[in-house]
Amino acid sequence: MFATGDGTWAAVDPGEAHPVRQFLSVQEATLSHILLTHHHHDHIGGVAELRAHYPAMVVGAEKDQSRLPPLDLPVNDGQRIDLGGCQGQAIDVPGHTVGHVVYLVDDVLFAGDTLFRFGCGRLFEGTPEKMWDSLQKLRRLPDDTRLCAAHEYTLVNLQFACSLEPNNQALQNLLKQIFQQTDMELPTMPSPLAEEKQYNPFLRADDIQFAKNIGLSGYSAEHVFTSIRKKRNSF
Repeated sequence: MFATGDGTWAAVDPGEAHPVRQFLSVQEATLSHILLTHHHHDHIGGVAELRAHYPAMVVGAEKDQSRLPPLDLPVNDGQRIDLGGCQGQAIDVPGHTVGHVVYLVDDVLFAGDTLFRFGCGRLFEGTPEKMWDSLQKLRRLPDDTRLCAAHEYTLVNLQFACSLEPNNQALQNLLKQIFQQTDMELPTMPSPLAEEKQYNPFLRADDIQFAKNIGLSGYSAEHVFTSIRKKRNSF
């Protein structure tokens, strides 16, 4: 959820309607937009009920609209979105699904299931090459972009990163910090994209030193990415 101005809010990937309606009731506000990243039910399950109660504009990928709830605004890669008091941009990032998009709203990246803190999404429909291309596109965003992923997988993702590089003291220090946050039931996002560029193994597949650290020196970035994605699937 984020404020769009004049007492209205937008919801991103509302898998359920109740939490959104409860939040809006407390805020005494209404819903102006619903942004959808992809068609999986845990991201669209609450749309119909929300549309029945609020005059919200539903936004989603034009090329995947056959699998999404009815869209008021189908979007394509790079398309600007007027969200009232703020501006958004859709970015096409196939990999998790072939029709996945993410949204950059001011300085916040709503990344759906493409980029997680210290991780990335599973490849249900796209190829490793497509996902690697998508991640490089997100990596080119400014360092001060704030990451908001769809799921709180931070702890297990960081544990996996540490398993790849057990001698990386910076990762170990981050792990202690994340343990403290999760023990206190504090959210780990939003987080700076600069940190992902430095520590997220899936954004470092073309880093020569990283490849050497994990025993894949001399391999292509696509090979390194594919290898660690397979390892993460069974971690």
